[in-house]
Amino acid sequence: MRTKVAIIGAGPAGLLLGQLLRASGIDNIILERQTPEYVLGRIRAGLLEEGTVALLDEVGAGGRAHREGLVHDGIELAFSGGRHRIDMKAATGKTVMIYGQTEVTLDLMNARKEAGFTTVYEAHDVKPRDFDTDYPRISYVKDGVTHEIACDFIAGCDGFHGISRASVKPQAIETFERIYPFGWLGILSETPPVSHELIYSNHARGFALCTMRSTHRSRYYVQCSLDDHVDQWPDDRFWDELKRRLDRKAVDHLVTGPSIEKSIAPLRSFVAEPMRFGRMFLAGDAAHIVPPTGAKGLNLAASDAHYLSHALREYYDEKSSAGIDAYSARALARVWKAVRFSWWMTSMLHKFPDTGTIGARIQLAELDYVCSSKAAMTSLAENYVGLPF
Repeated sequence: MRTKVAIIGAGPAGLLLGQLLRASGIDNIILERQTPEYVLGRIRAGLLEEGTVALLDEVGAGGRAHREGLVHDGIELAFSGGRHRIDMKAATGKTVMIYGQTEVTLDLMNARKEAGFTTVYEAHDVKPRDFDTDYPRISYVKDGVTHEIACDFIAGCDGFHGISRASVKPQAIETFERIYPFGWLGILSETPPVSHELIYSNHARGFALCTMRSTHRSRYYVQCSLDDHVDQWPDDRFWDELKRRLDRKAVDHLVTGPSIEKSIAPLRSFVAEPMRFGRMFLAGDAAHIVPPTGAKGLNLAASDAHYLSHALREYYDEKSSAGIDAYSARALARVWKAVRFSWWMTSMLHKFPDTGTIGARIQLAELDYVCSSKAAMTSLAENYVGLPF
């Protein structure tokens, strides 16, 4: 087979990139190791910046998000027994939307199917080849038969554990990583949210987050040990622990119920530099991971797709390599700012085992400052709603 851009990975980064390229008339094929059902079964984040929503609109996949998504003007920070609202819209003029990553993926899958572009699911043993030459190609196995795609460019959108970054020579790439000494235990329940906006709670027992997927489905998290296992957390234990970390008003309004999904996610900050290797580009989780505290993972994948699609469009329409030459630096400039913000939010809200009582007091001072300073509130708000592309 022959195409202009071969994309590895049918998650949000790969699917959005494919649709943006399609809108510019650039042929592309997506290869995905898993089945569509498996991809849609991944429970992931669900907060979209306005820029991400605009990209979905641009490719004709934003209609359902506008109908079903929940637009939020602010968030609440809970500490010292009280709650304090950050009015993001007043500070920045922007909002965020609660709309699950699974739904984003489904909408992009449907848009791609309607457009008639090729996605090969259950493509095994995918290998990007010769991307350091002018003639890159990808081999893969489907139903026991080996296939090859000749292409102009490869886009590695296959996640943190994918083959794209792993195919780069170690001396050609530099990685930066911090693994946090705790995880998030999260549950999904068919219950109304405790609040109409997200609550981020700093508590002596550890961090907690109250969020939602819809007006009738809630998502809750508590900070937990990396040694914990979901089997150690029956629903009653989770709800009891969550209540201990919330303010009295939230506890009084909390509706509990059976969990329909429960998992523990480790937290890490990770960046790979550069994001271009000859004619192969990395995008999304293949290049960077952020802790979910700042709600930046999915949105960074979207901005990568934006930068890369513009670069490739410039290459084909204007016969210019300026865009692809600048892609890595342009994407990483936004990535590192998101890494910084996510690290800051995580540091301010979680209980760290090695900082002791002085660390806890500094966190409370930081939270008090953020909630009492217009400049600090604006800084949090403009990062939370998303920096410009």
